[in-house]
Amino acid sequence: MIEAVRDLTALPKAHLHVHLESTIRPGTRRELAEANGVPLPATQPEFDGFRSFADHNSRTRACLRRPEDFTRIAREFCADEAAQGTRYAEVTFTAASHGERLGEPDMPLAAVCKGLAEGGAEHGLVWRLLLDHSRRRPVARARRTLELAAAHPEVAGIGLAGEERHPLSPFAEVLAHARELGLHLVHHAGEEAGPDSIREALGIGHAERLGHGIRILDDPELTAEVAERGVALEVCPSSNVTLGLVPTLPEHPLPRLVEAGLTVTLNTDVPDVTGSTLTGEFRRAREVFGFDDTALARMAADAVTASFAPEAVKTALHGEIREWLRPEAGG
Repeated sequence: MIEAVRDLTALPKAHLHVHLESTIRPGTRRELAEANGVPLPATQPEFDGFRSFADHNSRTRACLRRPEDFTRIAREFCADEAAQGTRYAEVTFTAASHGERLGEPDMPLAAVCKGLAEGGAEHGLVWRLLLDHSRRRPVARARRTLELAAAHPEVAGIGLAGEERHPLSPFAEVLAHARELGLHLVHHAGEEAGPDSIREALGIGHAERLGHGIRILDDPELTAEVAERGVALEVCPSSNVTLGLVPTLPEHPLPRLVEAGLTVTLNTDVPDVTGSTLTGEFRRAREVFGFDDTALARMAADAVTASFAPEAVKTALHGEIREWLRPEAGG
């Protein structure tokens, strides 16, 4: 185990892959469930793959019904991220699904933007939104996702998520239109499925980053191509283990992804089920895989570079990361 030379909470971070509905505080979840009459199981289930997680996630989403519910979780997200040293966050939200469920297409996203604006201002967190859409859901809802993204300047981009056995091809027209509108594209790929999923995300999906991408090493040619292009991977080690996609944390391919020359960023994905924070992911990289502070700072800097933050924010964060690495700063 490497001695903790520097405080990882103090490391300035960009958080690129985290789902808002999976950041809800346990106490908030219970309060919202009670207020909205939603029954919840007494204990969190064990997960044996994506489907069991999706069922858990559906119960959590059902707790969100009123504008104040969405505003509250967004505001609390900002507080919790800032406490972990996150300076910039791109938070993913399934806006069209909530709007369809509640019969109020625009309300959930508007309420979330309100909470993020309030929380960001209070806690010094710069943020943007990414809107996701499940691959197994209708193309019509994906179009609605695009409409919402185009109507809200706070939204940086859209992406497809969910079970990778469902192809991206039905959404090709929507994704091409998003690109024409100047929206960024980021898809989950190479999480459950292999390199073909990643090739599809880069091709039909025009992906600028890869959500997860951990199975890329199964194809050395693709690995070399993605490394050369500098397409960043949003790696979420604790999530991969908790959801049963990797047997144990020591078996996670994180070190091999870095050794292969890939651009690797650390993220939490679904912190409500992993119990990990972004600082926790950096700490596990240090303690389980032996990354030193220089390597950890490099991953933090790579996340800043790969982000869709304004250039001024990127410049400031890169400077703060360099300052964190200074010998005097490390003690």
